[in-house]
Amino acid sequence: MTQRGTLGVAVIGTGRMGADHVRRIDEVISGARVAAVVDVDAERVKAVADGVDGCTPYTDPAAAMAAPDVDAVLIASPGPAHEAALLTAFAHDLPVLCEKPLTPDPASALRVLEAEQKRGHRLVQVGFMRRYDAEYVRLKALLDSGELGRPLMLHNRHRNASTPPGFTNAMIINDSVVHEMDVTRWLLDQEITAVTVMRPARASANAPEGLHDPQFVVFETDGGALVDVEINVNCRFGYQVQAEAVCENGTARIGDAHGLLVNTAGRWGGSVAPGFVERFEEAYDRQVQAWVDATRRGEVTGPSCWDGYAAAAVCEAGVRAQTEGRRVEVDLVERPALYR
Repeated sequence: MTQRGTLGVAVIGTGRMGADHVRRIDEVISGARVAAVVDVDAERVKAVADGVDGCTPYTDPAAAMAAPDVDAVLIASPGPAHEAALLTAFAHDLPVLCEKPLTPDPASALRVLEAEQKRGHRLVQVGFMRRYDAEYVRLKALLDSGELGRPLMLHNRHRNASTPPGFTNAMIINDSVVHEMDVTRWLLDQEITAVTVMRPARASANAPEGLHDPQFVVFETDGGALVDVEINVNCRFGYQVQAEAVCENGTARIGDAHGLLVNTAGRWGGSVAPGFVERFEEAYDRQVQAWVDATRRGEVTGPSCWDGYAAAAVCEAGVRAQTEGRRVEVDLVERPALYR
């Protein structure tokens, strides 16, 4: 099998996630280098490029993707900018790792889906990094083995220490619960068919005014499973993600963080990660390394445009369920042959 040499990657977006990916490719990942960085903020993108040998700053994604030393693209810009960047990458036949969301809504995701199909082959891996977390990978393997029988229910807990200014109720679904949407589909190999969102009569005192936090989200799937998500984005004590599969012949749970436990001063316990970057740092590393390795082999693996579209469709149903206070069915087009 022919394998490319070192992959020249253009990173689009140099905010928190983009800058972290620049560091990751430059210092952690093998087989790739940061050839270009792109951001509308000319000063910021120049400062990032100056810290990486052989890296060129751009303010225009199209110019970066046309550069001769760019072989692949990592999109970490805000979601509304993704569609244009993806379509430009398709025009250059460049493989892409696109941070979630693929696009912010199902209509634009469908346009990307259709554009990729016209290329006749996959180009996009969507950045649902939980699929690369060691605990989730073990849970997926156990469920796929059939050892515990058919999955009947999946319990999820997703807790953030706090939310940034301007965080909205819709963002609880689109930015946070979207991860449980993807891992549900992946772990169970089933599509989500309906969403219901409930919340306590009184929000937490920790929640900013106007934010209904915590919330309780229920998914139904086409395989007959029930899935619940406790989403609590202002818990104050740290970042915590847990999942428990309830199957016919047993249960399996991840996320308890049974690492170092300390007994001292009449107390025992461990630590809770402060945020998602720390909790999933190794998953991000494995995700990007897997993308680089596959790209150098001429392959595209991992979550696809279909997964990005399906997540957008479930998010749309989830926001409607949240605002209308009722069960909302998910509207999905037929899955195209390219993604079967």
